[in-house]
Amino acid sequence: MRDMVRHVVRCAVGLIWGAAAAVVELLCTVLAGLLLLPVVAWPRGRRAVLRPVLAGARGLTELERARLRIWLRVHISPAYEDTQALGYLACRWALGVLGAVVMLSVAIGLGYGTSWMYLWLLVDDIRDTAAIVYTSLGGLFLLFLAVQGILGVAELEGKLARRLLGPRHPEALERRIAELSASRAAVVDAVNDERRRIERDLHDGVQQRLVALGMLLGRALRSEDPARADRLLRQAHEESRHALDDLREVAWRIYPTTLDEAGLRAALETVAERASVPVRVEYGLSGEPERAVGTVVYFVVCEAVTNAVKHAAPTRIVVEVGSREGALYVSVEDDGRGGANATGSGLFGLARRVAALDGHLEVRSPPGGPTLVTAELPCA
Repeated sequence: MRDMVRHVVRCAVGLIWGAAAAVVELLCTVLAGLLLLPVVAWPRGRRAVLRPVLAGARGLTELERARLRIWLRVHISPAYEDTQALGYLACRWALGVLGAVVMLSVAIGLGYGTSWMYLWLLVDDIRDTAAIVYTSLGGLFLLFLAVQGILGVAELEGKLARRLLGPRHPEALERRIAELSASRAAVVDAVNDERRRIERDLHDGVQQRLVALGMLLGRALRSEDPARADRLLRQAHEESRHALDDLREVAWRIYPTTLDEAGLRAALETVAERASVPVRVEYGLSGEPERAVGTVVYFVVCEAVTNAVKHAAPTRIVVEVGSREGALYVSVEDDGRGGANATGSGLFGLARRVAALDGHLEVRSPPGGPTLVTAELPCA
């Protein structure tokens, strides 16, 4: 319910912004038509006029892309032509006007629906109670219809933008092939990076401890002093325990068995328990995600928490996992010093893991904090 209310409010703000932009877009469309009419028969003049008109149309369309992305969660690629931008603006202003009508209906419905409250507070002697009840019920019904209108206009906004600014079918296929080729290469690179990391962890950690263990056992065997041999054996036993701990750590970072045995939630809670700072896990999934998706979510959380603890010195970390609008959403926020490098090997590797499933990873880490790592995967 809370997510639904937030979605409606976000769409309403987007429609208000779109209604204000519709005025500028209508003026731009009318101005473009007036400028082009006198020079239709003069190709050189037409090109000279089209250049600033198309530049202005692209600028307005970029603002529209930002509005759609921020408030309506509609992602439109910037790879569109200037003529497409002008055609989009010529059609989009009508939806802006429709959005303004819907938001006006919201205001009217809200006013009439709550009229009984301020009448009860301001009027001492209310004579026609039935009329007030009917008015309030009518206002609430209008508010209900207007909320449905908000969702409907938001849906139309996305469809119009995809239809007029999206790539044509052959272009879409070519772009998809390029994306798949890039994601495949990124997966290969990520696997190679993971192998190098495992080799480095084994070489610098487990191997060094095993070498020290062998040296201690050798010295104990060569020692003729029973007390010294006993002391060396105790040190070797302690070193073997450290080697086992390091080996478990490496195995856990490769793939946690808890993910298969107990599920994603238990694996994330284990990450929280192993962290040296308080980590709160807010798990909002009703079911278990697919194994590939759950694995990526786990590594996003694990890497983000590890980076925060190691570099940001936070006092708390909040992990949120849930689903919204048909996608699985995960966020990791800490109150550390910020300044995380999104192009670093760890976060860049996470971005490639997420992109391999057609997802999107975003890192916001201004200097001074806080740091927010979010990922969206298209299957929940």
